[in-house]
Amino acid sequence: STDNRYLTASDVPVTDEVYVERLKALPTIIEMPFNDVVKSYITRYTEKGRAQVAVLLGLSHYYIPIFEQALEAEGLPLELKYLPIVESGLDPNAVSKSGAAGLWQFIVATANGMGMEVNSLVDERRDPYKSSKCAAAYLKDLYQTYNDWSLAIAAYNCGPGEVNKALRRAGGDPKTHDFWSIYNLLRTETRGYVP
Repeated sequence: STDNRYLTASDVPVTDEVYVERLKALPTIIEMPFNDVVKSYITRYTEKGRAQVAVLLGLSHYYIPIFEQALEAEGLPLELKYLPIVESGLDPNAVSKSGAAGLWQFIVATANGMGMEVNSLVDERRDPYKSSKCAAAYLKDLYQTYNDWSLAIAAYNCGPGEVNKALRRAGGDPKTHDFWSIYNLLRTETRGYVP
């Protein structure tokens, strides 16, 4: 039978200090800050979206190894394997209102630029292997551009042009800025995407 305790079990209260310690204990390369924005997303997934998380955990057994293989091939941090959860909810047939498709939510122009075939007969954005390989290569390119994972992840979401515009509007030397220093200059969607 299916373990459905998540439907009836009450939440265990967790203090901010516990969240901070748990984030610090994660063996990650990418910084995992804790603030009110991050806390709101932790709450979203742990309290309000428990049924969705149960589905994601099941799907992750199939997809996460594919993502890890592509990320390892590019020498990237494995915590990037969670981006498709935010992007598509691990649905290879997901399509956004802007026309982005697949697990990694590529728009047609970016997909074509990364060597994916997209036409009326074939859409490689929906191929878990091909799109994961291309996403890893794209993320590597973005990191080489920004030398900051949070900015690279923001650029993955909204495009490098939007991040560059926010960096220009922030003023000063762009190399002194990080995601949080340009947070209010980014689109609402991207502000929520990185946390």
